[in-house]
Amino acid sequence: MPHQLRILILLSILIQGCVSASASFSTPTTSSLESQPSPIPTATLTPLQPSAPEAPTLTPAPASPQPISRVFIVTFDGLRPDAIAAAEMENVQALMQSGAYTLNAQTVFPSITLPAHASMVTGACPAKHIALWNEYVPQNGYALGTDIFDLTHAVGLRAVLVVGKEKLRHITEPGSTDFFGFVDNTDEQKDETTLENMALEQIRQGFGLMMVHFPDGDIAGHEYDWMSKQQLNALRKKDQSLGLLLKTMKSSGFYDGTLIIVTSDHGGHDSDHGLNIPEDMTIPWIISGPQIVPGELQTPVYIYDTAPTVAFALGLPFQPEWDGAPVYEAFGLPVDPLRQGACPGVTPR
Repeated sequence: MPHQLRILILLSILIQGCVSASASFSTPTTSSLESQPSPIPTATLTPLQPSAPEAPTLTPAPASPQPISRVFIVTFDGLRPDAIAAAEMENVQALMQSGAYTLNAQTVFPSITLPAHASMVTGACPAKHIALWNEYVPQNGYALGTDIFDLTHAVGLRAVLVVGKEKLRHITEPGSTDFFGFVDNTDEQKDETTLENMALEQIRQGFGLMMVHFPDGDIAGHEYDWMSKQQLNALRKKDQSLGLLLKTMKSSGFYDGTLIIVTSDHGGHDSDHGLNIPEDMTIPWIISGPQIVPGELQTPVYIYDTAPTVAFALGLPFQPEWDGAPVYEAFGLPVDPLRQGACPGVTPR
């Protein structure tokens, strides 16, 4: 082969090798160890949880007042307000503490038993109910006006009157009481037991309105003087009788829902009463039970406010001839600005 041709062949091979080498450098190859591009870092986000709603502040609904199902009235004949503490009448004092009361209530004139009790249940002054006598006189009839026994009986509630003096039959007609019982003082010990047992039996039977009258304080006052040791002892014993009646009311299931009113017909001085003087005219008036706001009453209270108060408590209709008004303050209500006030002949105190 000629020398020049060999040189050309060698140059051609060299040129092809350079081209291949150049191509190998210009075309990258993929390696399994080649670094991958770093991912863009992302924040780890915790999903927002819905916050629990804030518990509302609940104001408890006011408790419904306990309904008044019945009324129980106790009258201590001849009880002056200052005798309650002097005679250590513990049951009366307990009712004062749990209820509303005044030791400055006023009775009517004349300050004697029958006219005062008639005003208590008729809500009227003596000039209207005209029961001005003070003995049992059947031909005289009954106190005029619509009384709380009339109203109670008319709506089907059981009306009971248990008294220590027969003359109190005059304060309401027989047809307005489902039970009327009385004793006299011919045998003091026997009468005391009879009156208590009579009242206890009537409590066990149930009632819508019941009045119990204890005569012993008045009897002892006439015999031994007002505020004498003997009178205070008699009142203390009747207070114990009241405790027995209340205990029986509880055990018979008639205490809850019962509005209790404790009062008197008159006070007394020396060995008598009936005058228009503070000792005779001033009486206690206590009310305890459902819906009553405890405390000493600041508004004037008269004995004839008892009937309208009972009517208000039991939802009975008010009567236009009434001189009294419900003792609204005892229920935490505004006082009636149009109330009548004292009866004619009575000095307001």
